[in-house]
Amino acid sequence: MTTTLITGANKGLGFETARRLLAAGHTVYLGSRDPERGRVAAGRLGARALTIDVTDDASVAAAARTVEAEGGLDVLVNNAGIEGRRPDGSVVSAADTTAEEMRTLFETNVFGLVRVTHAFLPLLLRSAAPVVVNVSSGLASLTGMTREDSPGHAYPGVAYPASKAAVNMVTVQYAKAFPTLRINAVEPGYTATDLNMNTGTQTVEEGAEIIVRMAQTGPGGPTGGYFDVAGRLPW
Repeated sequence: MTTTLITGANKGLGFETARRLLAAGHTVYLGSRDPERGRVAAGRLGARALTIDVTDDASVAAAARTVEAEGGLDVLVNNAGIEGRRPDGSVVSAADTTAEEMRTLFETNVFGLVRVTHAFLPLLLRSAAPVVVNVSSGLASLTGMTREDSPGHAYPGVAYPASKAAVNMVTVQYAKAFPTLRINAVEPGYTATDLNMNTGTQTVEEGAEIIVRMAQTGPGGPTGGYFDVAGRLPW
């Protein structure tokens, strides 16, 4: 039985990924910062609710102890993330981006990912087929963002693409450091979720496809890569 933890899974892509992996036979810990929302979401799916705030050391450590006590972990999906839009839905421009806004996004998207990965690494290293999926973004591609014909070229924000580019580098370095793990970054595509105030052009079912696929990567599968549903992406 494969045991999987998905952070930020009480809604959106995380919730759909949990649903699909449960259907594939995984035991799923549905990670949520809010205990009640997590409990309700897990109950809807038949998953195990796990309170985990990726920005809080004590919360992450407690979650790791819970999972260890209940048997261990095979797959970690680092899905929790924020974009940091204005209340009216607009993206914070380069001119208006402050160090504090950058820090807020990095705390969740990068430091949170590292915090969770570090805490669960001992459990993953005990697994016969450990997998880590880091949910990145097409906006993390330096190649894509510098090509005028790229869909993300016109995106005006700084903090979110920078945080996801950092996620890609973290993915590469972890993959080299832990060759027995399959560790990859994925781009779900522009999916309608609360993160972008539901402005995305595809469904969560479509967006979750690459996350679900990479969460089921076997021991001979790729590692240290950056993928969308069509294949490898340029860094």
